[in-house]
Amino acid sequence: MAFTHLHVHSEYSLLDGMSKINKAPEYVKSLGMDSLAITDHGVMFGIIDFYKSCKKSGIKPIIGCEVYVAPRTRFDKDPDRDRNMNHLILLAENMIGYKNLTKLVSAAFTEGFYFKPRVDKELLREHSEGIICLSACLAGAIPRKILNGDYSGAKAEALELRDIFGKDNFYLEIQNHFLDDDKPATQGLVKLSEEIGAPLVATNDAHYIKRSDAKAHDVLLAIQTGSTVDDENRMRFANDEFYLKSESEMMELFPDHPEAIENSHKIAERCNVEFEFGEYHLPEFIPPEGMTNKDYLRNLCYDGLERRYGSEALQDESIYRTRLESELEVIEKMGYVEYFLIVWDFIHYAKSNDIPVGPGRGSAAGSIVAYSLAITEIEPIKYNLIFERFLNPERVSMPDIDVDFCIDRRQEVIDYVVQKYGKDKVSQIITFGTLKAKAAVRDVG
Repeated sequence: MAFTHLHVHSEYSLLDGMSKINKAPEYVKSLGMDSLAITDHGVMFGIIDFYKSCKKSGIKPIIGCEVYVAPRTRFDKDPDRDRNMNHLILLAENMIGYKNLTKLVSAAFTEGFYFKPRVDKELLREHSEGIICLSACLAGAIPRKILNGDYSGAKAEALELRDIFGKDNFYLEIQNHFLDDDKPATQGLVKLSEEIGAPLVATNDAHYIKRSDAKAHDVLLAIQTGSTVDDENRMRFANDEFYLKSESEMMELFPDHPEAIENSHKIAERCNVEFEFGEYHLPEFIPPEGMTNKDYLRNLCYDGLERRYGSEALQDESIYRTRLESELEVIEKMGYVEYFLIVWDFIHYAKSNDIPVGPGRGSAAGSIVAYSLAITEIEPIKYNLIFERFLNPERVSMPDIDVDFCIDRRQEVIDYVVQKYGKDKVSQIITFGTLKAKAAVRDVG
């Protein structure tokens, strides 16, 4: 196979892409391809699911992003000058490139956000190592300048990007979706390639998997713009060409540039990012001097057990002590002593500072260790709650303790954890909602 899709938008290009991560790898495999990229708009939300799905299907995953580039700097946010940002495809060639890509996307949100997360040339130059750059679709700076009659400006932009990423890491991207602007843009890009020696690469701006998905994608765009499907003036794609095409279809689109097809696979062969899963990297909990973490957890638990149930609970024949010892044995055996201490620590901080904490929810309420530590406030034995639903030695997975804090003071707890354990050990995790048929019909009329 000589072609690989390097410009693909999954469902994580929110309300714009519709290529399902759990289906796209298997589909390209059915086309005879052995690799596939993900290049969502300005985000990398889907890369782990994408990576796992590709590996499951025997497809090589290529990690990328279609970033938004600010027309001036990422700090400029003038509504008259800085709304019209340019697109750029960035692909991680190796782990250095992946780390640089994550730094770029993070900075785009924390420093450059203006309607969209934006990077600028300064950031690109600072984090260019290990990244292969493609000039992007018609929304890229180079095609835009070509179409606006500014060929010298397009050439200057191409030379600057080549200087940033290196001669071997910059490609001029050609596309053909049978749009009016495709032909003149491609002609300009071919001319530019010949003049400056930058290679061409062919892509299809895939927003869905199959041609037959175009109608569903049109509905998605209507939801994005808050329009109904019968609104003739709403934003929509011009045709149904934005899917994962076969190699033969791509070769038919570019009969004069077979090297652009071949270059897509050459790029894919260069991109090798491998993730390791299954290792836990817990922050370090430091116990009081002279104690181990295991001893400290036991002391806290037995103090809490007595506080909850009275001194009788400490007797050898007590059902409470028996249950506590049973749970501690599992926690120690599975290596989660520090985990419980850390959760106890920030909940203890919150309660000591009069920050309201929820009583506990989910399977953690089945743990007498959590109850003794005042992580939860629900008595597990009284209500016949089962510890093994929370932590089961037969099912090796991280414990998950759901904690609710008062929304007005939640940030104080987060700041405490960051300050104590380090900002590199703390992160917030996003969750995504999905549209079911009923909600979609309601939204688009």
